[in-house]
Amino acid sequence: MTTFIDAMGTSHACAPDARIVCLVPSLTELLCELGLARQVVGRTGFCIHPRDTVRGIPKLGGTKDVDLDRLRALAPTHVVLNVDENTRETADALASFVPSLVVTHPQGPEDNFALYRLLGGIFGRAEAAERLCARLAEVLAEVAIGGRGPVRRVLYLIWREPWMTVSRDTYISRTLARFNWLTEPVNSAVRYPAIDLAEAGAGVDEILLSSEPYPFRANHVDEIKRACPGVPVRLIDGEMTSWYGSRALAGLRYLARFTRGEPDAVAVPAAPDTIADPWMSALPPSAERHRPGVP
Repeated sequence: MTTFIDAMGTSHACAPDARIVCLVPSLTELLCELGLARQVVGRTGFCIHPRDTVRGIPKLGGTKDVDLDRLRALAPTHVVLNVDENTRETADALASFVPSLVVTHPQGPEDNFALYRLLGGIFGRAEAAERLCARLAEVLAEVAIGGRGPVRRVLYLIWREPWMTVSRDTYISRTLARFNWLTEPVNSAVRYPAIDLAEAGAGVDEILLSSEPYPFRANHVDEIKRACPGVPVRLIDGEMTSWYGSRALAGLRYLARFTRGEPDAVAVPAAPDTIADPWMSALPPSAERHRPGVP
C-alpha cells in the first residue's frame, strides 16, 4: 500500500473520502485547487481564498487560536497543519481526538512539488497534483529564463512594535533569493527575529514592507523612510511572497516583475485577513488580531 510521509515523518494512507479541516490559509487554497473543496469541512478565518468557495466553509478561529470545541464537533478525519502557521500546543490538543494530523513545512519554492504530491496523494487527487507540478515546473523555468538580476540586499519587514523580519531559513527568504534578493540579517538564531530598525536598515539596498501578517500600508512607508533616511522603501504583496501551495505559481511570476521594477507589480494588500522542535509561534499575540480575515 502506498503511503505518504509528512513533515513530521508520519505516514498517511490514501483517504479519498476524508473530512478535512485546514488550519493553513495557503493550503486551504491548494486543497480547493486540487478539487477537494467539498471535503474541507472547516478552516481558519484567515483562509480567505478562493473567496467564493470558502464562504461556505465554517470558520474555526485563527491559525494560532483555534476553537477546538467547534473543530471537534465537525468530526474531521484529517487536519492539515503547518509548523510556522500553527502551534505545537494546538497540534498536541488535536492529536487527542483527530485520527490524522497532516503536518507541512515547505521551505522554498521547489518544496511545492512535494507539497502538491503529499496532499494530492493523501486525499486521492494525485492526477491533479501532477498537473500542478507540471505548471510549477513551467513557471520555474520561465522565471529562470528571465535571469536572477544583480544581487540586492533587502530587509523584509513582517511586523511593527516590535519590528520583525525573516531569517534566510524561511520560505520567504529562499523565494526572494531565486531573484538574487538576499534578506538581511545573514545569520539569525531564530527564523523571525526582532530587530533594531535603524541599525538593520542602514546596510541594505531596499526595505520591503509586507502586506501580511502585519498590514503595512502607504503611511508606514513614510515612517520607515524617516527612520532609515536614504534607503528605498516599497510595499510588497505578502501573499505572493509567503503563500506556498498553488499561490506559488502566481507568486513567482509576481516576484519576477517586482524585482525588475515593472509598474504593474505593486502590493495588493489582502482584505483585513528549528527542525528538532519545529512548532513555533514567533509573532506577538496581537498578530492574530491584525491578519486579514479574522472572524
